[in-house]
Amino acid sequence: MELRLTSRRALVTGAAGGIGRAAAQALVGEGAHIAAIDRDPRVREVAATASVADLTDADAAASAVDECARALGGLDVLVLAAGVSGPVGTPLEQTSLADWERVFAVNVTGAFLALRAALPWLRASDAASVVVVASDSALVATPGMVPYGASKAALLQLARAASVELAPYGIRVNAVCPSIVDTPMSRGDLELPDGFGGAGYPVQTAAEVADQIVLLASPRLRPVSAATWVSDFGVSARSGFPA
Repeated sequence: MELRLTSRRALVTGAAGGIGRAAAQALVGEGAHIAAIDRDPRVREVAATASVADLTDADAAASAVDECARALGGLDVLVLAAGVSGPVGTPLEQTSLADWERVFAVNVTGAFLALRAALPWLRASDAASVVVVASDSALVATPGMVPYGASKAALLQLARAASVELAPYGIRVNAVCPSIVDTPMSRGDLELPDGFGGAGYPVQTAAEVADQIVLLASPRLRPVSAATWVSDFGVSARSGFPA
């Protein structure tokens, strides 16, 4: 199926590594013109049009988004993939306010600021699409990761609320909610430097999540907005009843 992304202009945040990097590569593979933003200078390896910026800073976010959109000559697709996990294995009562605020600043505020800055550009597109990288942790909980789960739930609702408000402008907003993804961040969080080969649970690749992002970004999915695309191998559908 032709996804109609050839020559579409796409901006990916959090593109220096992990899901963001994979999404940028997948969009290029579909013929899109891309720009990338990350606070990690390695983002310059991903796209010719790249900005090193901290999206938690309102002025920096606005400047970076405008710079990238101008270089592309407009904006059709926005992928919000910047994120951090925060403390892992830390009980709620031991979670510091600083850690809580840092996770929300990156995962929620950064996405909000980037989306807000991109709106004038997206409104000018004839088929604008926003894809938010949330997590299955927006819907299910893991002990010791309260800030992460709460931030991803807020991010998911940001996507849904934005989809309603922006519908009159023809801007679709959807969210992908993957379970564990094999990325440098998740390997570090779980202390698995050699990967998930021995894991007793299913793990997806960043490229597989990128495929989902590309599909949602495609004009082929014009009727699809406010979707919560859960990719967890069906685990969350299973009953915990011991029978």
